[in-house]
Amino acid sequence: MQIADALLYGILDLGYVTSRDVERAVEQMLAGGVDVLQLRGKDHDEAAIEAFGARILPLTEPAGVPLIINDFPQLVPSIGAQGAHVGQDDFSVSDARWRAGRALAGEVPLPLIGKSTHAFDQAVAAEADGADYIGFGPLFATPTKPGRPAIGLDDIARVHAAVRIPIFCIGGIKLENLETVIAAGARRVVIVSGLLQAADIAGYSRRAKECLKAAATTV
Repeated sequence: MQIADALLYGILDLGYVTSRDVERAVEQMLAGGVDVLQLRGKDHDEAAIEAFGARILPLTEPAGVPLIINDFPQLVPSIGAQGAHVGQDDFSVSDARWRAGRALAGEVPLPLIGKSTHAFDQAVAAEADGADYIGFGPLFATPTKPGRPAIGLDDIARVHAAVRIPIFCIGGIKLENLETVIAAGARRVVIVSGLLQAADIAGYSRRAKECLKAAATTV
């Protein structure tokens, strides 16, 4: 899967998934058609994230789904992941790429680096800095990002007109509001709590993916 072809970005957020349920949740997301999967554990240290990544990679790799590591780009080589995602207050794109790819250059494709953005200017800057994709949000208030104000839907179309790299809208997106987000101009989304807390993760993912695919055919 190429990042440009991805529509549905799933995050295995360890704040919602217990250690014993990690494999089950990943298997369900993959079965539902998630195109990219990020491992995020804000309350876990580097060693724990590395261990979780080692458990997840044997599931994502055969499925051809890129595994992205949040916050710890230096773990990409040891896990064998395909990239890393960093926030506005974390590493720069170039620094994250160096940390993620320093042991792999010349052996495999350079790792993907994604950047969180929360405003139009940040989105434009992330592209200029060399990010492979951006997250744009949070569109709505979400417990996944406590204290981060929602930015709303008004800038979605503007960002898509200005930024050429893939844009994944994020933050409080659920099936209930997905059509509204798409109508505002989104073509790719990240779903976290709505997906992970669903009784049927695979079915939830599948329905979201169908909505995104339908929107893509009308562009």
